[in-house]
Amino acid sequence: MADAQDLEKLSSKELHDRAVKSAVRHGDVKFLWDLLKSIPAAEAAAGNLGESELDVKYVLPMLDDYVHAGEGDIAEVLRPMYIDYLARRS
Repeated sequence: MADAQDLEKLSSKELHDRAVKSAVRHGDVKFLWDLLKSIPAAEAAAGNLGESELDVKYVLPMLDDYVHAGEGDIAEVLRPMYIDYLARRS
């Protein structure tokens, strides 16, 4: 695995995909749960306040967000989380 400096060069989508793939492969439910819990705050930070409020109230939208957490502004907000996780796994 790469160090944090190498990971910084990747797109947020690539970081998301690598982090989620690694967590699934290693059965790292804690990381996946932490990611799910972080999505509402990432939605708010990305300016999607309505989506953030819905995420807090409903689990199913959170699961949908999990699938799309590697895209757009949400991926950019979650970028440090992906880099930290991937750097610790190396």
